[in-house]
Amino acid sequence: MLADWGADVIKIETPGGDPMRRLFQTLSGSRETKCPPFDLYNRGKRSVAIDLRGEAGQALAQELAGSADVFLTNMRPQYLNRVGLGAEQLRARFPRLVYASLTGYGLAGPDKDAPGFDVAAFSARSGVAYRSAPPGAAPPILAGGMGDNVTAITTVAGIAAALLHRERTGQGQLVATSLLRAGIYSIGMDVATRIGLGRIAETPSRRTPQNPLMNPYAAADGRWLWLIGAESERHWPRIVAALGDETLATEPMFETPRMRRRHAGELVDRIDALMARHPRDRWAEIFAEHDVWWAPVNTVDDLMTDPQVRAAGAFVEVPGREGAPAEPGLASPVDFDQAPEPAAPVPGIGEHTGQVLDELGLTDARLAALREAGAIQ
Repeated sequence: MLADWGADVIKIETPGGDPMRRLFQTLSGSRETKCPPFDLYNRGKRSVAIDLRGEAGQALAQELAGSADVFLTNMRPQYLNRVGLGAEQLRARFPRLVYASLTGYGLAGPDKDAPGFDVAAFSARSGVAYRSAPPGAAPPILAGGMGDNVTAITTVAGIAAALLHRERTGQGQLVATSLLRAGIYSIGMDVATRIGLGRIAETPSRRTPQNPLMNPYAAADGRWLWLIGAESERHWPRIVAALGDETLATEPMFETPRMRRRHAGELVDRIDALMARHPRDRWAEIFAEHDVWWAPVNTVDDLMTDPQVRAAGAFVEVPGREGAPAEPGLASPVDFDQAPEPAAPVPGIGEHTGQVLDELGLTDARLAALREAGAIQ
């Protein structure tokens, strides 16, 4: 995201490359060599390959960090301290540096050095998965990287605030977030209710919603949609008219929002049967006629053709490597009227090592020494 917004982002990776370059092979043994998720998260960066196992490589990485406005890392603190890139180490040398730490579980506590995966820290331990499942149901498997993305956006916001603080005070600072904290904040309505009232309602199922007019339903063609009858009393007459069954309005069990909640199962069954009369595209027309609020439950394939998704700017053209044509990609989720489009392609491993070290002002003798020590190639 920072690269999309115009920052010069230098990615330090090992000479063997970031393991995410081989994500599909690592996860499932796939033979697929392309990794679009890696491309999404690394376009526009400059890659510098440094071997951090030796003192020469560690010193070089520290020098690079000191030349930057921001040092951003998702490595565990115990490793960073070992190679001289810990928060206290760098901030003592470079007081204007904004040090941004993204971990699984935070910088303190018994599990601060535990490996962080979004399925573990964001989904499972934070309560997100539990609150996403109706009582008795297995926790759902969230989309891959969902927690990583939410936490990344959180981190970018913290970095922006810290840079503004530095502009005003001249001082850098440590900015820290975690998958765990971002996950807990994502279910903040529930957590705040538990703190304030000492209790929360169980996660509703589709057949026992608090408001049956705010619920997913399947059309005749099997495609799902979500009714958005948020103001139950106001929206009830429109929905009844659109569904074409006026007897709903006269039945005592559905007379008020409270009664509709008490008899949610019966109302969901009735709406299910009515929704099965038409395909989703026809319901879109009917709902438009009656001013019923709703939304399609899109598949990922649906996103590719949804006109509102395209109009909202969800896709961009990403420059190709070495003169290759531009390729379509996913846009980062914030637009600026003066920000550039993605300006550079995905880097190869260590593609910019020489360029970045030249900008750093390293002498030929220093470069030769680094190669001799195996810190760079």
